[in-house]
Amino acid sequence: MSSLELQTSLPSALQSTVASTAADWQSGNKLGRLFAKDASLWTSGQGSDDESIWLGWLDIVERQLGDLQSFAALRDDVKAAGFEHALLLGMGGSSLCPEVLSLTYGHQAGFPKLHIVDSTDPAQVAAARAAVNLKKTVCIVASKSGSTLEPNILKDYFFSEMQKEVGAAEAGKHFIAITDPGSKMEAVAKADGFRHIFYGDKTIGGRFSALSNFGIVPAAVAGLDVPKFLQQAKRGVDAAHTPEITKNPGVLLGIVLGDAHNAGRDKLTFFTSPEIFDLGAWLEQLIAESTGKLGKGITPVDRETIGAPSVYGNDRVFAYIRLSTADNTALDAKVDALAAAGHPVVRFTIDDVYELPAIFYLWEIAVSVAGSVMGINTFNQPDVEAAKIETRKLTDEYAATGKLAEHEPILDVDGVKLFADESYGLTLSTTASGKTLTDYLKAHLAQIKQHDYFATLAYIEMTQEHEDLIQTFRMKVRDDKTVATCLGFGPRFLHSTGQDYKGGPNTGVFLQITADHAVDLAIPNAKYTFGVVIDAQAAGDLAVLQQRGRRALRVHLGADVSKGLNQLGLAITEALA
Repeated sequence: MSSLELQTSLPSALQSTVASTAADWQSGNKLGRLFAKDASLWTSGQGSDDESIWLGWLDIVERQLGDLQSFAALRDDVKAAGFEHALLLGMGGSSLCPEVLSLTYGHQAGFPKLHIVDSTDPAQVAAARAAVNLKKTVCIVASKSGSTLEPNILKDYFFSEMQKEVGAAEAGKHFIAITDPGSKMEAVAKADGFRHIFYGDKTIGGRFSALSNFGIVPAAVAGLDVPKFLQQAKRGVDAAHTPEITKNPGVLLGIVLGDAHNAGRDKLTFFTSPEIFDLGAWLEQLIAESTGKLGKGITPVDRETIGAPSVYGNDRVFAYIRLSTADNTALDAKVDALAAAGHPVVRFTIDDVYELPAIFYLWEIAVSVAGSVMGINTFNQPDVEAAKIETRKLTDEYAATGKLAEHEPILDVDGVKLFADESYGLTLSTTASGKTLTDYLKAHLAQIKQHDYFATLAYIEMTQEHEDLIQTFRMKVRDDKTVATCLGFGPRFLHSTGQDYKGGPNTGVFLQITADHAVDLAIPNAKYTFGVVIDAQAAGDLAVLQQRGRRALRVHLGADVSKGLNQLGLAITEALA
């Protein structure tokens, strides 16, 4: 079996639908139309956006293979400079592929260790600063538009810190920019004397940019074998050109996902071998931003511990990406049990981590095909901007008044405050049996119905301890309610799953977590701090969820976040009991 072959195990009704859709793609030459960048595969011609201007990712691998000399020169330059660390300052499509590279390939001897900074939480930014010697660090500022809030303020902070360490004249030599031509970031990089500027492609959206410079430049800086990386990506391109649709792994996967969504199986759950666990974080954005709109959406579910078939409803599809050299014995058995129970399962098996670029490409093909089957524009993200607008309003308000708007909690007990809008607050107060944290959480969790999902949106420092504490109660909700569960750390999920949560179906029940800041950091040339920014982002996110009629409750903890999460977890356990 080829390492890029797609294996499927589908219920008979879904298998029949998939066969029919595959026949339609075959007879309609839709594969040829895809690679011809024919926008009519999606919604163009119906008054929608012009999808054809976002299809540069289809041939990016061939173009990158023609530019290997540039990546080799960058790799040699970084090595010769003796940098020990590289900080990737970016969000979403600019950071998720580099994160997969960092966590999958590890530290390459003689090259900088790649760190991802994709948060505005002041404790997390401070931790990133403390983890490196800036004199031996290169910072990669990655922003397509050059106008995104997070990479801009991260650049300002780390550039100021770098000036303190190496002097104003030398600071720019420690910075590399990846940005689209003509962006504001290009102008900043030139003015500040950045070491290098690499350009994105204006015809490639962020979530499809893994094989563009947004993924390949960090790969080169970190010392990865870029020619091998891109040659493996070309294997994915070749597989995606397979003319027989039923043997084309990317197109067939997209048809399965699209047809499953249309049949009500709209939660896509990932399992991977441990060595490639972070692939799911990249897949989350690709799927959620591409499909979650107009009340439709495939909701991605990452890092949900695999359970017995009985804890899953009939709204699931399972995707399993295996590394053949890993010990997959236990996971294989559990996935086989899901398939035997009649759940749809799709699988890829790769033989080497350097085959991941091929998997990137095949999933990009799959998601574009799924959008066509669903009848949506795969390439826009109309609801991502909504939270950004609300955040800008709040940060502008803070700059003018020196404070953020305050809201009355619907409950304030034991150092924990709960917030909801008037309508949902009334729902909770009238259904809660008492005035304790457990009572209100029980009322909130009671809103979860069959085929809903439960999402925890944590605007706190992303640490293993915090994730473990949330994962504990997340799994309890999954097992008790037999619904899909999600976990996102803010603000990074705003550039990822946030699109589906706001633009997809109203099937999410949301628990937003915020906290007081034990430490805060000033932002150079700004009237607000990192703490103010993340608070504004959380408030903006909650406001848009509320505007869309989502069932959303905010839990505000004190400055001791771990203590607060333990308290929250105990209350959720009691609420479920």
